Amino acid sequence: MNLLLAEVAQATQRLADAGVPSPRTDAEELAAYLHGVKRGELHTVPDADFDARYWEVVARREAREPLQHITGRAYFRYLELQVGPGVFVPRPETESVVGWAIDAVRAMDVVEPRIVDLCTGSGAIALALAQEVPRSRVHAVELSEDALVWTRKNMEGSRVDLRQGDALTAFPDLDGHVDLVVSNPPYIPLTEWEYVAPEARDHDPQLALFSGEDGLDLIRGLERTAHRLLRPGGVVVVEHADTQGGQVPWIFTEERGWADAADHPDLNNRPRFATARKAMP
Repeated sequence: MNLLLAEVAQATQRLADAGVPSPRTDAEELAAYLHGVKRGELHTVPDADFDARYWEVVARREAREPLQHITGRAYFRYLELQVGPGVFVPRPETESVVGWAIDAVRAMDVVEPRIVDLCTGSGAIALALAQEVPRSRVHAVELSEDALVWTRKNMEGSRVDLRQGDALTAFPDLDGHVDLVVSNPPYIPLTEWEYVAPEARDHDPQLALFSGEDGLDLIRGLERTAHRLLRPGGVVVVEHADTQGGQVPWIFTEERGWADAADHPDLNNRPRFATARKAMP
């Protein structure tokens, strides 16, 4: 074992003792970031090249600063995104939301499907859809100027139509012409603040986390936005907390113009997102 791998082993134990959920992965990721190699190449770093600043970044992660804030990058499906303070760090759970959305769009008999991403944050969902559905026309909106600093960096050179604004009133020019609306909105109940992981509670923007006493305030508003934007037969996909699986589909009722409302599990088989289809007239 070379020096770096020995240090990584020690760092793993320190991060585990601090309650970091994935201590080995994070210790290796920090080592790879600092030494300019891939995680699988740590064994190739000569002992003489060990960078003592490794223990500085380990200490930051030990204090529960998000790994992605330290490295400045987050991985999402086939993307590497720039992230940092002011923008919500995309989570692996959201990848299953995008996977379902891609399958739904591909199943549509539409040559150039129009997609809207509400509360885009880092741009992860919009960029993944633009990349994986090549002929799609993707539009995204974000309210926070702090988040948009990162969104603009990630979307530079992309074909996504990015706008700043309120998701509840966004894209009036697209009313009735959208094939898919997707969103990972804030959905944590204010009453759950103390139970949120420190990485999110202390570092993600509050605007991207909390939404009323039951966490569903914004989703209720987005239901109306989605209905306004979608064409008849168009589909909405909304992420929610795994504890809200029994509640969100009931927001998209037949009385409000929806059909086929359902919940779907993530890769851990926990309820993660709801979908519905705008009813035909």
